[in-house]
Amino acid sequence: MTARVFDAHMHMQPWHMMHADVFDRMWQGKPDRDAVVAMAKDPGAFVAFLDRENIERAVLVNYVSPDVMGFTAEANDWVAAYVRGREKRLVAMGSVHPRLTVDAKAATAEVDRVADLGVRALKVHPPHQLVQANAYVHGLEAQAALYARAAERGLPVMVHTGTSVFPGARNRFADPMAVDDVACDFPNLRIVMAHGGRPLYMETCFFLVRRHRNVWIDVSGVPPRRLLEYFPRLEEIANRVLWGTDWPSPGVSSPVRNVAEFNATALSDETKRRILYDNAAEVFGA
Repeated sequence: MTARVFDAHMHMQPWHMMHADVFDRMWQGKPDRDAVVAMAKDPGAFVAFLDRENIERAVLVNYVSPDVMGFTAEANDWVAAYVRGREKRLVAMGSVHPRLTVDAKAATAEVDRVADLGVRALKVHPPHQLVQANAYVHGLEAQAALYARAAERGLPVMVHTGTSVFPGARNRFADPMAVDDVACDFPNLRIVMAHGGRPLYMETCFFLVRRHRNVWIDVSGVPPRRLLEYFPRLEEIANRVLWGTDWPSPGVSSPVRNVAEFNATALSDETKRRILYDNAAEVFGA
C-alpha cells in the first residue's frame, strides 16, 4: 500500500535550548544525533529528510518548558521562523505556558502573538510544564484564557497524555482524564491527545475520544506492531486517530520504517488512509 503520510507529531526543536541532562537523555544510543541537530539550523535539509522518508507533511511539536526541558518562550519564534516559506509541508506548533503566564490577559495576548507569527497549533505538556491540563478548574485563569483564545483563533491544542522519562518530568500530571473537563468546557476547541496515553492510559483515551466529538488521539510513540494490542478497537474510532512517529525521540529510529510496520497491521485500507493522512489534514488544515 502506497499512501500519503501526514506525520502529526515530529520534533524539530531548538536543541541548543535543552538542559544538558535532558539533551543527554534525548540522544542516548541514537547514532543520528549530529545529523538531526544540524537539521535544526537548516530547514531545507529537514525537508529533504522528509522526502527521503516519504512524509508529505509534518507537525513540528514545540512547547515552552524552561524549568524542566530548557525551552523558553523563544521556541515559538524559532519554530515560526523555521517553517516560514514551507507552510505547505510544515505545521508550526508552539505553546503558551499556563503556569508561568501571569494572568488571563497575558495568556490571550501571547496566543495572539504566536498565532500572528504563523504558529498554527498549541501544545500543552502537563508532565513537562508541571500543571494539570484542567488546572483552570482550580483557579488557573491563564490556562482557561489560552484554551478560549485558541478556540477563537481556530488553533488545535495538543495535550501530552501518558508518561515521560525525561529528567524533571512529573508523571502525576500524565493522566488524560483531565482532558474530559477541557473538552466539556471548550466544545469548539479541537483537542489532540498525544501518544494516546501511552503506556498506562490507553483505555482512558479511547473512552474520551468516543465521548467527545472535539477530541482526537495521535498514536506517536506507540510501536506500530503493537498498536492493536493497545487499541484493539481502533477501527471504531478510525476517523479520530492521527498518525505520528514522535521522531526523533528515544526508540524512534525511522519514520518510514514505522509507516511500513503500521501498514503491515490488520487494519483496513480505509482506516490506514484516514489515520496516515486524512484525519490530520482535517484537524490541522488541508
